[in-house]
Amino acid sequence: MTLAASAQEPTLLPSFAELEAAGATIGEIRVVTQDIFDTTDPREDRWLFRGANALHVRTRPGVIRGALLFESGQKLSLRALEETERVLRGYRFLYDVQFRPVAYRDGVVDIEVLTRDTWTIEPSVSAGRAGGSNSSSIGFRDDNLLGTGISVGFGRSKNVDRSGSDFQIVSDRAFGSWTSVSYSLANNSDGRRDALAVVRPFYALDARWAAGVSASRDSRIDPVYNAGNVVSQYRRLENRAEAFAGWSDGLVDGWVRRWSLGMSLQDDGFAAEPGLTPPPQLPADRRLAAPFVRYELVEDRYERELNRNLIGRPEFFALGLNTTLQLGYASTGLGSSRNAWLYTGTVSRGFEPAPEHMLIASARLSGQLDAGTVRRQQLGWQAQYYLPQGRRWLFYAGASADLLTRPDPTQTLPLGGDNGLRGYPLRYQSGTRRALVTVEERFHTDLYLWRLFRVGGAAFLDVGRAWGGSGGGYTNTTNPGWLADAGVGLRIVNARTAFASVLHVDVAAPLNTAPGMKRLQLLVKTKASF
Repeated sequence: MTLAASAQEPTLLPSFAELEAAGATIGEIRVVTQDIFDTTDPREDRWLFRGANALHVRTRPGVIRGALLFESGQKLSLRALEETERVLRGYRFLYDVQFRPVAYRDGVVDIEVLTRDTWTIEPSVSAGRAGGSNSSSIGFRDDNLLGTGISVGFGRSKNVDRSGSDFQIVSDRAFGSWTSVSYSLANNSDGRRDALAVVRPFYALDARWAAGVSASRDSRIDPVYNAGNVVSQYRRLENRAEAFAGWSDGLVDGWVRRWSLGMSLQDDGFAAEPGLTPPPQLPADRRLAAPFVRYELVEDRYERELNRNLIGRPEFFALGLNTTLQLGYASTGLGSSRNAWLYTGTVSRGFEPAPEHMLIASARLSGQLDAGTVRRQQLGWQAQYYLPQGRRWLFYAGASADLLTRPDPTQTLPLGGDNGLRGYPLRYQSGTRRALVTVEERFHTDLYLWRLFRVGGAAFLDVGRAWGGSGGGYTNTTNPGWLADAGVGLRIVNARTAFASVLHVDVAAPLNTAPGMKRLQLLVKTKASF
């Protein structure tokens, strides 16, 4: 966290750690929201940056003040300051967050909260390519409407599966509270999707209660792939709903325990679509209405790093144990199509086996127990390893594995150019088992082009395979073994925008080819990380 001393009194004020040790009480809290560019800096005192500041509506101080996890009259807590920074940096409309003591007298410290905005208005025309297929979109989005923190967007998009128009609006701080309200609507070439949610989450480690309701419905055409080609298609109708309430004792001795009770609905329908080739077998329609109990265990252990998955921006890694377990029971008495236990679970933890080494491992499990038989179960595991090699270089390795047990007839685990195997067509292999290993040598430059774009690069090797299952026309018999590719890529981040995802421009060569396969794949897409 950026915890600076006052610019006016840099040598007279103690640090926040020293103030906490002295038992200081928080006095006045001053919130200062700043424009996108600092025109007092000669490097940013340009007509383009001045114009952007003039057009931009600065974030309202009340939005920042309402997100603070500390208040006047409380004892100063360094932990609360650090968690507040994690919360604020999670807002896409903020570029920088700083806290600093500005006055200290009689055991009372006044704190200044400084934030700097990003450019949040995004009229966009974009195009991308992955796995040999193109995607494009045109639209408008504002992640900080009139400085309120409300996100609104609409547009049209086209990808390998469908084209359509969409609208979405999200307010993370509705009604001046921690309640999030979101609504989205999409009219697509193959159907319609809409979703509504009103949720007051466990917004902080010390939050004592949570509650919410959500509902969605989706009608679409789902394709089934073999060797990168669509071999069948079918209509899927999917309805979801959930209501829950949760409680917690808050943060106790570095741990958080949370309990929730709720009701969930999963309603799925499957049908052949006129004019399209259906799969040999479709899943049976199902409706599962289930009361559930959910338990969460969170360890308060976070690390702040630079140049891991982003460029030049602070990143927070949860290294503590984080576990969520949910168990529900669907019964015909509640309108379910069968009696079944429904279960989900996730667990993650970070490790530091040596100085500067970071390993983050996670696992997830979901499925149902129906008449003593496990069905539709998916087990997944993932690990990520980071090793800095000086100021600019970073070695990264990632590994994942997934397993399906008694899945639906059309349910598979795809692997290809759109999900990790960059040298191959999208969804090139599929099966009930999937494994992928990626190693990268990442390079973070000091380039900050026009005070807008940060630049990096990577050389990578991907090795993976999807296999298993009864076949059904979905197994790639042309190239069924382990696949590998190698390549290089460019990474570009527009650091001053709310949509500062990482632009990937990769060139990858498959090392295990088949007749008719391209020797090089060009991938252009945006991702949330490096």
